[in-house]
Amino acid sequence: MIPITEYAGRDVAVFGLGRTGLSAAKALKAGGARVHAWDDNEDTRRKAEAAGLTLSDINKRDWQTFAALVLSPGIPYKFPQPHRIVRMAEMTGVPVVGDMELFARAVQSLPERGRPKIVGITGTNGKSTTTALIGHILKHAGRDARIGGNIGTGVLDLAALHANAIYVLELSSYQLDLVKSLHCNVAVFLNISPDHLDRHGGMEGYQAAKMRIFQNQTERDTAVVGFDDVISQSIAIGLAARGPARVVQASSSYALGRGVSAVDGRLYDSNSGNAAFIGNLAECAALPGKHNHQNAVAAYAACRALGLDPQTIMEGLRTFPGLAHRMERVGEIEGVRFINDSKATNAQAAEQALKSYDNIYWIAGGVPKSDGIGPLASYFPRINKAYLIGEAEEAFTATLKGKVPTQGCGTLENAVKAAFRDARNAGIDNPVILLSPACASFDQFRDFEHRGDTFRSIVEAMMPTELRELA
Repeated sequence: MIPITEYAGRDVAVFGLGRTGLSAAKALKAGGARVHAWDDNEDTRRKAEAAGLTLSDINKRDWQTFAALVLSPGIPYKFPQPHRIVRMAEMTGVPVVGDMELFARAVQSLPERGRPKIVGITGTNGKSTTTALIGHILKHAGRDARIGGNIGTGVLDLAALHANAIYVLELSSYQLDLVKSLHCNVAVFLNISPDHLDRHGGMEGYQAAKMRIFQNQTERDTAVVGFDDVISQSIAIGLAARGPARVVQASSSYALGRGVSAVDGRLYDSNSGNAAFIGNLAECAALPGKHNHQNAVAAYAACRALGLDPQTIMEGLRTFPGLAHRMERVGEIEGVRFINDSKATNAQAAEQALKSYDNIYWIAGGVPKSDGIGPLASYFPRINKAYLIGEAEEAFTATLKGKVPTQGCGTLENAVKAAFRDARNAGIDNPVILLSPACASFDQFRDFEHRGDTFRSIVEAMMPTELRELA
């Protein structure tokens, strides 16, 4: 844990007691603050108490006594409208901060020589894989890498600050909305496409939130920017022109004159002006497909900026085991493979899986995003049948009508069993049951991880007993 001492002896409100809120409350308490923690959800409050947190209903407190409101990133800050707790803070002049801002201030309070390095990773797609990949490469090289943020462990639950440590942090747009002090020695911006627009007031606000990852960089820092979409290309060119950070372009689509490229799966470093062949990404079993090649080139560029040599990085890429819930193979039954891609919460993320397999029995649905699955039409011929669940069932059925056979299944368990029956009986080679929902999970699950874990549990339960029941 990283104790937050900034508010020692003062009252601090913490609202939202999921993973982030719990870690913030504990870190503040460890640093000597008087913590007033609350959540509107009764079940969440019970879990927080079970985790050892003392609750205090901030709705009934005198807000003039609060030095700050620590807001969990899932709580609306500005759009579609500020949460009532945010409005309360604004009316009483109480500053609103997030856990990442608390972490950033703790780092900045240290003498410069005593500060750890920070690698921040953001983007619409691929940031979890890239974060885990950078952390794996650094650990493989013997570095003290601490991986967290929007992935796995909350930033304040990571090991205490140390000058030789490297904090590798996935940063969501919600978290970036709440930071002012974060200084990334290496900032990785993978890509950008429409997502979470309701929470940012549109695409302009979403992009502005993502751009905050660069805001405190200096000429000693590095900005790694993906070069595979038009907006990111513009960002890379603009940052290079304005400075102050050194900009490294990273692409899985283009052979760059300067930067890092993956051309037909072959990794090249041309930062010196000459393209040096580094290695073949086909040797990296957990990084199939062009989207993973973009993650790989960005991770390579970030690790080079931290001083690792090319072959050490390449060895790290080869040994990367992959990420749960992202094209994760969870089992095979009677020749039918089951792929957990629950992390694909929008169409662009689902596209990466759909382009990687044939003979697909696709499980999709949940809370739909604004663009639905229409952008995936070019991949419909790869899908033998779609099994639709959740709130998106009706809309997705309409989109797929006349193009892909569909079955409304309601629940994930129904979808898995129906897909297995069809795939097993189809008499084709290498069928794949692919959970790649192209939707948020909140209609039936806590989050994408809960959805993916449920999928894995259903498959595992089928292995010893369900085959007989389905026969």
